[in-house]
Amino acid sequence: MKSSAIKGYVISVSSILAVMLVFMLPSIPQDPGYHDFSDQRQILGIVHFWNVVSNVPFVMISVSAVIQLLQGGRLQYPQTMFSCYLIFFIAIGAVGIGSAYYHLQPANDRLFWDRLPMTVGFMAFMSIIIGEFIAEKLALRLMLPLILMGAASVIYWYFTEQTGQGDLRAYGLIQFLPMLIIPMILCLFPASYSHKRYLWMMLAAYLLAKLFEHWDGEIFSLIGLGGHAIKHVCAGLAVYLFLLGMKKRSRLVGLARGVRREIGRGC
Repeated sequence: MKSSAIKGYVISVSSILAVMLVFMLPSIPQDPGYHDFSDQRQILGIVHFWNVVSNVPFVMISVSAVIQLLQGGRLQYPQTMFSCYLIFFIAIGAVGIGSAYYHLQPANDRLFWDRLPMTVGFMAFMSIIIGEFIAEKLALRLMLPLILMGAASVIYWYFTEQTGQGDLRAYGLIQFLPMLIIPMILCLFPASYSHKRYLWMMLAAYLLAKLFEHWDGEIFSLIGLGGHAIKHVCAGLAVYLFLLGMKKRSRLVGLARGVRREIGRGC
């Protein structure tokens, strides 16, 4: 059996096991306390000011990236996968808008519009990683099913909340499974582009964002600014690092096969 096939089985089995483990858990409803963020100050007439305006980086990075994609030339990426990158960066802008809308009046009805573009972004990025490290054709075949799965997870959560039996398990998978699978792909498969470290920095920034989100109240008590607002900034930084890497990197196809494999395999 070829090495690439073995690696593919490792990724597939890991994904299946993760799905099985999550759905062995009982249903997970949305905690009503989730909407009670620590920093609720009103500034310049904007309620929950910092949680709202900290979404601006998402929109700014999205607009910049989409313009650069449409202009062509500056960003390095497989041209066949243009749609994956375009959807990803548009979704990032929608995340900023949806999150700001949610934080103006936090509730499940508005949280739906925060989470929906996030899942589109997660799944578009999964397609990008698959295309850059495994196969472009596979990424293009998987992109639409992955995005539909992401959207379905949010719709399912919202529907179950409306019926009084909320279930976040599918949404949780869409959000956190990529954090398991993407590092595995980065380690197991050869890179198509240089500067892979920017992907690792992106993942680190996103992990930091999740930590700030978890310790929202404690950070607010410590520095007077809620961890959730800082989470938005760190998540925006993660996207910016990916965009910056796309500017700096170069295609590795021209290198000898063995050299490319060695470069791509490094973690």
